Amino acid sequence: MTTDDVMACDELINIDVVTIAPHCFKQEKPQLSATLRRYYSLCKRRTFGTFVASKIASCHEAESPTTVWNCCGQTFKKAPSIHKHVARTHDTDIQKLTKSTFEILLSLNEKEAASQQQSTEKEPVDIFSWIPDTSHITGDQLHNGPGEVLLLYCYCPLADPPLICAWQKTLCEKLQLTGKVRVATEGINGTVGGTKVATDLYIKAMCSHPIFKIMEKEDFKTSDGGAECFSNLRVGVYKEIVPMGVDPDALSYRLAGAHLEPEEFHKEVEALLSKGDSCNDTILLDCRNFYESKIGQFSQCLAPNIRKFSYFPDYVDQNLDLFRDKKVLMYCTGGIRCERGSAYLRSKDVCKDVYQLKGGIHKYMEQFPEGFYRGKLFVFDERYAISSNSDIISECRYCGSPWDQYQLCSTHFCCQLVLSCSACRQGGHTACCPTCQTKGQGEEPSATPTQREECECTDGRPRIPQDAL
Repeated sequence: MTTDDVMACDELINIDVVTIAPHCFKQEKPQLSATLRRYYSLCKRRTFGTFVASKIASCHEAESPTTVWNCCGQTFKKAPSIHKHVARTHDTDIQKLTKSTFEILLSLNEKEAASQQQSTEKEPVDIFSWIPDTSHITGDQLHNGPGEVLLLYCYCPLADPPLICAWQKTLCEKLQLTGKVRVATEGINGTVGGTKVATDLYIKAMCSHPIFKIMEKEDFKTSDGGAECFSNLRVGVYKEIVPMGVDPDALSYRLAGAHLEPEEFHKEVEALLSKGDSCNDTILLDCRNFYESKIGQFSQCLAPNIRKFSYFPDYVDQNLDLFRDKKVLMYCTGGIRCERGSAYLRSKDVCKDVYQLKGGIHKYMEQFPEGFYRGKLFVFDERYAISSNSDIISECRYCGSPWDQYQLCSTHFCCQLVLSCSACRQGGHTACCPTCQTKGQGEEPSATPTQREECECTDGRPRIPQDAL
């Protein structure tokens, strides 16, 4: 049991689950993030134990060392017997009490977070106390050797994002990590690269931090790479840890759809594919951008033609009838976009059920390298993609031959990605479209563009009002 579990148990010991008002009960199944699901399981175990303890016969507590339980007019002299009785007869009661206890615990945590914020304002925190000791590590071990890239996120209330930002920057610099880290009041999201020694120290530092120790090692997705996968280190404070364009205060991650383990998601997709075209009650939804799903996706998925995640809410609003009364299976790279995306979809109250792939495609590919996800997995670093199978599902922009290796458009200040095979690149086709190709052969680019470059690629993409301004 982790330190967090112990602390949570201490909180729960003081909660009288027998006297919780029935009107607090909620009948629907809770839709929780991975972290909150662990707390929910803890609440259920503790509630079960407290319920059983409430059935101890008081007369025997003082007169005999042997514990006896009375419940439903029956007397139980052995623990396994009362446990089986409660599990079989009072399952509904336990579920209701667990949900109510869980809500109380969340409320206590929110109050504690507010208290910590007030304490932080009064007493400055030494971020170096959160930096691991590296005296036993040589500079060469942090700079050379086998490397990897980490992908991570954690939704949790942060009272002082600038403080966490400063700590992350100091931590990454000391471990010689590069990458991108976003910090907000709703949590943290990042991808960093470095040597295996450095990334191991980073994971240990995160898991031992007083706030992020709710994370487990499995919450960090890993892939081959290193510090060279990023040009620099960028750590900043933002409104959202994943830019969907919806205020976290207005739409909480706690409304996210139910998480499915890779094995569960695999079975759901298998069942969907087995029905073929006759399946009209389930949608396999890819909530990534078009250039991501273009080079890799699940078979028979619905892949929106969007170029930013901030377009996703508008896509949902324009296609509510498509999702009405359907079961939706959502997936993304590592899971973070599904947290907010599924919450937004559920807030529309049109779907029958909304589920999301826990750990995203990253974790799915680890367990099912030859599963239903085919092609490459796009990543937001200089590798552009990683893979677990040899399928190529995309083609060259110019000749149509199979090709899935992205490169940036050769035109200055154009940030579009282009799929141009080796033969076509040798023939001079290095831009994302004919407009950019002509532009690149024309006048010299100015040192600083007055506005973002536009071309056939950007003109042909759906926009939302905010992007058009």
